[in-house]
Amino acid sequence: MYADYFRLKENPFHLTPDPRYLFLSRQHQEALNCLIYGIQEKKGFMMITGDIGLGKTTICRSLLEALDPSVETALIFNTAISDTDLLETILGEFGIPAPGENRNKKVYFDILNDFLLQNFAAGKTAVLLIDEAQNLSHGVLEQIRMLSNLETEKEKLIQIILIGQPELTANLMLPALRQLNERITVRYHLKPFSPAEVKEYIHHRIRIAGGPGDIRFTYGAYQLIYHFTEGIPRRINALCDRTLLVAYTKNISRIDRQIVKKAVGDIGLDYFQKTMGSGKKLWARLTI
Repeated sequence: MYADYFRLKENPFHLTPDPRYLFLSRQHQEALNCLIYGIQEKKGFMMITGDIGLGKTTICRSLLEALDPSVETALIFNTAISDTDLLETILGEFGIPAPGENRNKKVYFDILNDFLLQNFAAGKTAVLLIDEAQNLSHGVLEQIRMLSNLETEKEKLIQIILIGQPELTANLMLPALRQLNERITVRYHLKPFSPAEVKEYIHHRIRIAGGPGDIRFTYGAYQLIYHFTEGIPRRINALCDRTLLVAYTKNISRIDRQIVKKAVGDIGLDYFQKTMGSGKKLWARLTI
């Protein structure tokens, strides 16, 4: 609605993960580098964790785009599955025909092992990425550990990346999952943006959308955006999207503190309270 008004090609703050808009902050670049390193060095298990809305899925998509054709990938988003479903899904993602009958784990394991051996012989690497891994049951996590047993005398046949919220780390600390936890040697935990990174992030997305156009944010506006969102990218997108809409309806292009406060009021403080760590944050002292 407001893109034409601000002379942008598209909405810069949509919530759908889009690798074109990936903002490589220092830590996001480090997380991506960790994954690429783990794949190249065939470390077997890698893990990226972080709270909701920090860009984990976007990093995952960007990794897929960065890998060369010699890497075969399987990406799993639906983690509310059984251990047998997991194996069947992996086969499907790798493009391996699964038997219509005799649906059992041993058959699937044998088929997957044959594929991985052929893949290895062809000089290729196989990577399995599992998003929202904090939702995996203990049984499925144990099945994933068993996948790491598919190996040659020198290296793993499949590289496995677990991506999830901090609960994933807590799950892996349980005694029953100790063996899996000890195999994950490449780890990275994402944190929210700093105030400076929030400003850079906003500039980055507007630039990708064809800006800056007629948009101008004041220093005070950046401050409020950081305090209300606490540097969470998804929250920044939601607030900036509403902020530009408010500015559009008021027929102005300079975004100041009052415009941000109006946008916060439109969205509702409850939206931001979900990520607040203290009742003494700046938003609690503001009148919306």
